[in-house]
Amino acid sequence: ADIVFYYNRMNQIIERATFVDSDELSELTYRSKAYWGYSEEQMEKWRDDLHITEEYIQNHEVFLLRKNNQIVGYYSFIMISPSTIKLDNLFIDPKNIGKGLGRTLMNDFLSLVNNSDVSIITLESEPQVEQFYQKFGFKTVSQLKSSILNRFLPIMELKLNT
Repeated sequence: ADIVFYYNRMNQIIERATFVDSDELSELTYRSKAYWGYSEEQMEKWRDDLHITEEYIQNHEVFLLRKNNQIVGYYSFIMISPSTIKLDNLFIDPKNIGKGLGRTLMNDFLSLVNNSDVSIITLESEPQVEQFYQKFGFKTVSQLKSSILNRFLPIMELKLNT
């Protein structure tokens, strides 16, 4: 039986995304990425990369956060191996950035992972969000060259105490 609903607090619900959420999650991802001040031209270059397809939702673990029945954020992860997970996405709608919703999603993700055999979580961070992940114990282990000249994505890792 799939987990469909498992968090409800202050009109906030975290639930598994379904393929019908694809377009709304894609638009939220695009708006959230644009929040960091990238040019419209750059954002258009990334549009396909930021698209959350129905197939992605069906083939990966995607959990969304609704507040007052509106999707305000989500996270997704990919199993790399039985002991390693990649946090693939964590996005908050720009109108809600800075209101603790990222922390809510991250805590939810970590509690889900802590009940598994996973010992390492990896992620590629937006450069401006590196400090957010550091608050949860992630360490920058390397950098990934991005499509923008002189811009590097921090590759971060969290080792869990198993």
